[in-house]
Amino acid sequence: MPVLLDDLVTLALARQVPTREQALALLESEDDDLLDVVAAAGRVRRHFFANRVKLNLIVNMKSGLCPEDCAYCSQRRGSAADVLQYNWIDPALAADTADRAVAGGAKRVCLVASGRGPTDRDVQRVAETVRAIKARHPNVEVCTSLGLLTAERAERLLAAGVYAYNHNLNTSEANYGDICTTHTYADRVDTVRVAKDAGLSPCSGAIFGMGETDADVVDLAFSLRRSDPDSVPVNFLIPFEGTPLGGEWQLTPQRCLRILALFRFVFPDSEVRIAGGREIHLRSLQPLGLHLANSIFLGDYLTSEGQAGSADLQMIADAGFVVEGQEDETLPAARRDLVTLRRRGPGTALPANA
Repeated sequence: MPVLLDDLVTLALARQVPTREQALALLESEDDDLLDVVAAAGRVRRHFFANRVKLNLIVNMKSGLCPEDCAYCSQRRGSAADVLQYNWIDPALAADTADRAVAGGAKRVCLVASGRGPTDRDVQRVAETVRAIKARHPNVEVCTSLGLLTAERAERLLAAGVYAYNHNLNTSEANYGDICTTHTYADRVDTVRVAKDAGLSPCSGAIFGMGETDADVVDLAFSLRRSDPDSVPVNFLIPFEGTPLGGEWQLTPQRCLRILALFRFVFPDSEVRIAGGREIHLRSLQPLGLHLANSIFLGDYLTSEGQAGSADLQMIADAGFVVEGQEDETLPAARRDLVTLRRRGPGTALPANA
């Protein structure tokens, strides 16, 4: 184990991906080695992100009655979960919610709406909400998560002031058919690509605790790496009664930490965010998660309540971390060297790079 961890750290600091064998060995490590795993991945986290923790807030703009059948979701078609159901909230109400989050230190506001994908009218509603938030907080990052996306609507969101777009791959391609049948894994991969091509910062991650094997975890991590998201939310299943996965309680705090460590090694200089389910599955080991991830959601989630924001802030301080300010750059500057604006191919006098 010491050799494996040293090798993983060396690769990550050089921004290189571990081998499949190394990734599997990390997930298969014993609980007795857990603190060593956390310490090794923590070296990578601190190298790229120091002791900063980025705070994010979810605003559920439209809740329930989704036509899709994602097995994990309390808003799915046929869900019997007793969650809030409402249509689009007023932009001013979303801005009021953002006020509270920014006062608590949030740097990003995530506007989420249930549904297969946004209509033109939905995009207009989101644009109005973004304007309302930006009028009060011009420096806050606005992320949207609205389902499957077309190139034209992605460009409209960017023009409206949206900074990032979230669309999670959720599970491995091999496991995907057991989780959702109303859209495909390829649909999700394509939406991440569409958002990225439009100039939106890509945000894509996973949900664990849905019956996946270690091989599924690794396959998903590597698939996400190929999509090259700027931010990677790691969710742990919230088993809502009334959904197909309502009885699944597969995770331990130790497994959650090993998964977070793997994602730090696979995404050494990306924003790794502990998302839904951390309170349920990490429980008293949540502070150890901060040594692996550099970002968390503050407060509540889509249809479930989270830990009190004041408790999150106390946990961050007690663990020796500080809240990242709006003036701070989240991603290391070195990643900007990878971005080259296209100046060849269609629309130019130069041939395409093909």
